[in-house]
This record gives sequence, C-alpha cells and structure tokens, in this order.
Amino acid sequence: MKFKNVVTPNDVFLAPMAGITDLPFRLICKEFGAGMVYTEMVSAKGLFYDSERSKLLLSVEEQEHPVGAQLFGSDPKILSDMAKIVCESDVDFIDINMGCPAPKITKNGEGSALLKNPELVGEIVYAVAHAIDKPLTIKIRKGFDDDSINAIEVAKIIEQAGASLLTIHGRTREQFYSGEADWDIIKRVKESIQIPVVGNGDIRTPEDAKRMMEQTGCDAVLIGRAAQGNPWIFKRIVHYLQTGEVLPEPTLEERIPIILRHAEMLSAHKGDFIGIREMRSHLTAYVKGLHGATEFRRHLTKVETLDDIKYLLDELSEELKNR
Repeated sequence: MKFKNVVTPNDVFLAPMAGITDLPFRLICKEFGAGMVYTEMVSAKGLFYDSERSKLLLSVEEQEHPVGAQLFGSDPKILSDMAKIVCESDVDFIDINMGCPAPKITKNGEGSALLKNPELVGEIVYAVAHAIDKPLTIKIRKGFDDDSINAIEVAKIIEQAGASLLTIHGRTREQFYSGEADWDIIKRVKESIQIPVVGNGDIRTPEDAKRMMEQTGCDAVLIGRAAQGNPWIFKRIVHYLQTGEVLPEPTLEERIPIILRHAEMLSAHKGDFIGIREMRSHLTAYVKGLHGATEFRRHLTKVETLDDIKYLLDELSEELKNR
C-alpha cells in the first residue's frame, strides 16, 4: 500500500497500544512481518512541556520503517508545533489519535471525544497537515456513541483537510472494546473518500483479516489486541493473504525463545526493574490458551528477574510434555 511517499511491504499493520507497543515489541512484530508500526500514543502537551517520558516513547530504530509517531491532543497549535518537531526525527509519518476511549483522555476533549466536534477535527488536521512535510494519518472510531455515528462525515472532513490515510475502528467510544466491531461502517467510509482506509476491529485470525478486506474494501488491516503475546499473527496473516494456506499456531517450544528475547530487550530498553515487571502482562498473553497457563499466571507477581521467567517457562514446558 502507498500513501503520499510511504510504501508498505504488505497491508497488515500493528496498531499503537499504550503500554504494549513499545520499541522492543514493535521490533519483534516487524521481524514477523508487520507491514507498518506506530509508536505508543504520545501527548502533544507532554512534548510541549518537555516530558522525558514522552520523548522516550518516540524512540525508533532503523528496522522499524515504515514507522509513524502517534500523537494525541486537542489544541491545533500545540499539535501542529509538536508534529513539526517530531518530523525532524526518523519517523516516516505522523498519526493523530482521535479514537482512544480511555476516560483520562476523553475527559480532556482528546482521543475519541474529538468525534463530538467535527469542526475542531478539521482544524487540527488542517493545521498539522500544513505544518509538516511528512504524511499525516488519522485514527477514528465509528462515532462517540450510538446516538452520534458520524464516521462518514468526519472522514470526509479529514480527507478535505489534508490527511493522507484514515484508520477506522468499527466501534463507538461508548463500546470501548465490547460487542462486535461494525465492519459495514468501515465499508461505507471507504466508499465515501479517496485516501486509503485501514480497517480495525475484531481481526483475530488470518481468515478474519481476509474477510474484512473482502467485505469492506479497505486497503489494509490494523491488528491490535490480537497481536499481544502473538507476533506470529503477522506472518500467518500475510502468508494466508498471499497463498490461502493457514499456518499453524506456534508451539510453546517456538514461543519460548521469542518470549525470552522480548524480556531481554525490555530490560535493556527500560532497565531490569521496570522491564521485567512490564513483561508480566506480555507473559500472560504469550501463554494464553495453553494447558497450565492458569497456574503460570498465578506466579507472575513473583517474577522479578529473567531467571524467574526461564524457570516458569521450564515448568510450563515440563507440564505440557507430561500431559
């Protein structure tokens, strides 16, 4: 897929997820075939006030390209100024989050709360698009709630204001991640604008990805929660779209080296204390669905070192062998 001057190697992308898609996880997903990745969501105000944490979230490496920096905010001036500064780094494009449902974001009129103010959406997109020389992409939801399904109206505003690509999650803010994603709204948005549209919501398997592309006509798919603990999903989807063959799920033996490398990378990136503790949520996802996973999860609060992780994985592996 191509938008402006950015060309992706395939049409299967990793969604930005706060607390999940940091640098180590993005690098692993790229290894398994993610066609495009984004940084975690970064506050434009945080950058404005020179937050060190915000700067760390924007760290990218050469292997990630194409990679975008995702910003959030509601002030067109601050967003455009910060986007201009971020564009001086090695990112390929800027993405603005207008879909995050978290109360701490929406209470400030940011994230999906912007969908309630289409005029402001247009002002933000215009200001940022005309301040930077790299592509601008936008992520939205189908609407704020069931009484304000306005994704088509907002999509047209976003296109006219100068964005190069639009991603739409087929749920309202009110739904958060519950219920089913509405793929029909993705189809209708795709039919209403000319810029590329990326579909997001309820893609858990290779078959889901193909079905969404066929049903909606979207140009690419964005994989979110289904990728946590499962970077193999990118290889499996890309392979299925190219060949029609469904590759098997990875075995525990195939997962263990990736889990350990992920933990090592997190420790190196954030230090042992933070890195190993953040790895606990990833560990839960990596072993999901495996026999013995419940017992494994019960011990995660005690995990403090890489050796602790190795020990638990050895125990889980032995249990599976003895079944």
